[in-house]
Amino acid sequence: MLTAERVDAQADVHAWSMDAARTDPTLSPLPEGDAVDRLEQQLRTDGVRWIIGTATNAAGLVLAKSIPAPRLTAFVRSGCGLSPAHNAYGVDGSVVDAASVPHVGDLRLRLDPSGVRMIGDGIAMGPTDTFFQDGTPDPACPRVVLAKAVRDLAEQGLHAMVGHEVEFVLVRPDGSLLDPGNWRPYGANALLGQEELVLDLLAGFERAGIGVEQVHAEYGEAQFEVSLGPDDPIRSADALITARVLIVRTARRHGLMASFSPLPEVGKVGNGAHQHLSLRRGNEPLFSGGDGPHGLTGEGAHAIAGLVRGLPQAQAVLAGSALSGARLQPGGWSGAYACWGRENREAAVRFVTDGMSNPHGANVEVKMIDASANPYLATASLLGLALDGIRRRLPLPAEVTTDPADLSDTDRVHAGVTRLASDQAAMVDALESSEEMRRILGDPVVTAVLAVRRHEQVLFAGMPPEGVAAALRLAWS
Repeated sequence: MLTAERVDAQADVHAWSMDAARTDPTLSPLPEGDAVDRLEQQLRTDGVRWIIGTATNAAGLVLAKSIPAPRLTAFVRSGCGLSPAHNAYGVDGSVVDAASVPHVGDLRLRLDPSGVRMIGDGIAMGPTDTFFQDGTPDPACPRVVLAKAVRDLAEQGLHAMVGHEVEFVLVRPDGSLLDPGNWRPYGANALLGQEELVLDLLAGFERAGIGVEQVHAEYGEAQFEVSLGPDDPIRSADALITARVLIVRTARRHGLMASFSPLPEVGKVGNGAHQHLSLRRGNEPLFSGGDGPHGLTGEGAHAIAGLVRGLPQAQAVLAGSALSGARLQPGGWSGAYACWGRENREAAVRFVTDGMSNPHGANVEVKMIDASANPYLATASLLGLALDGIRRRLPLPAEVTTDPADLSDTDRVHAGVTRLASDQAAMVDALESSEEMRRILGDPVVTAVLAVRRHEQVLFAGMPPEGVAAALRLAWS
């Protein structure tokens, strides 16, 4: 991985339309020529002929533009054209809210050379940032939004590390479900039954420079999990996008497909996209070494309080698809309750203490996230909510040391435990009315998320759950 000066993207609020006024037309810094030259040389050495630049949108879809390798410099500096309607592509492939989406104008996708990875067969892949034609960063670009969240932390002397978990179900190429055979949850033979696929996948991750902590068969039939190592929030989200692409690419080569859908099959366990988050001030961690519960520092406690308080407002971003509510059910380790607890897999915020068994140090795992979330926006939401808790010195809620579903309604009220919405309309309404989420993500992003989620409400209204699950099984693949 070669380094280059990362774009210092601004976050000016702009309207859904491309014609909105922008207050600062200053050109953003571009990568230094030496960095691009070094990458170009590396690509030639590795025999790369084709470069793919990825972009993501409000519906959690991964989009891309590509160029022949000799046009690297143009991709980095001038970028590739992109319709301003891209953020409104829905899970069914249509452009949602077509009346308010501009059809005139152009955005530019600029490849970030520091994130380019080799994925084999003469192909390289890297993330892009979205800019207006005058060089102004697009504040609706998910990567720009996450960069702002990281800067907001840094301005307070704080730094974050994020690690992603990727859960997926192997299905047939047409999306139909596999015969479970003698599948057993977390079974050794379940894992070895796909040993060639797993070995090819690990080789692909190694080639791309993606650190893998572990791989195992999951609870669901034909379900697997890959845990990625912690990294800077932006690099971590970049790695997650590449990892998902590699999982699908590898599955195809073995005559299969991979479903990241929150609920590939009704009545069965779903796929999560859990994020692990740690915070530090200088070299001092916020989630250990303090006088609070389980070693929490005061700021660490405030951060967890901000997360627990804010998750219901952020749900349409983190797990807001037409299937997400059905996944968020008690008893499924999906984090259906907004609360926290040490090693509590039923809590939306699971606290993981440091120690010999956790060399990366204490962190929180936000369990309610699924792959319908844009990972950049999801991480930006978590960082923003945690920082809000620190700034406001929010008190740490009571720890939940048991399954929240086992508490009485009265006990849950006294403990401040909130059942997360299972109805998509409620998730959307909570986001729409949240001033906090608009401050964290910006009005353009919130508007886009609301549009794609409302489109799903209309699209799947009255459809049986089994039909929705089948229709969306490969939507995020």
